[in-house]
Amino acid sequence: MSLIEREIRTSDLDLICHHRFEMFRDIGAPLSKIEEMIVEFRKWLNPRLHSGEYFGFILEENGKPAGGIGLSIIDWAPHVLHPKEHLRGYISNVYVEHHCRRQGIASRLMELGEAELKGRGATLVVLHASDAGREIYDKSGWKQSSEMIKHV
Repeated sequence: MSLIEREIRTSDLDLICHHRFEMFRDIGAPLSKIEEMIVEFRKWLNPRLHSGEYFGFILEENGKPAGGIGLSIIDWAPHVLHPKEHLRGYISNVYVEHHCRRQGIASRLMELGEAELKGRGATLVVLHASDAGREIYDKSGWKQSSEMIKHV
């Protein structure tokens, strides 16, 4: 397989929304919630694509997207895990098209993403993993954290 790596473009809005939709469908989220979320995600994403706050990579095979990864930098208070820095990298929307899976695309996306975030000064990187992605993250040295969540 011959893959071409490229940076996300502002014209990738529909593709990124498609990847996010399919990612949540793959993990079994209710379709009505995904549809509701995608409307708001599109509104959120568009200005961030244009400003460069949301960036990342697309891997293409024969001119068609095989997968993508979204990245951002979060201004975060220094912490014991990164006591001298105030930046965290955030990885989101890691998605590989079904027909392209099990070919190392997700691992390559993660390598690109981690290198880009490090290059932008983030010494700690976080993500929220699905069960399907956990094996890839475990193999590349990611660790579970103590994060908790609550809707208020």
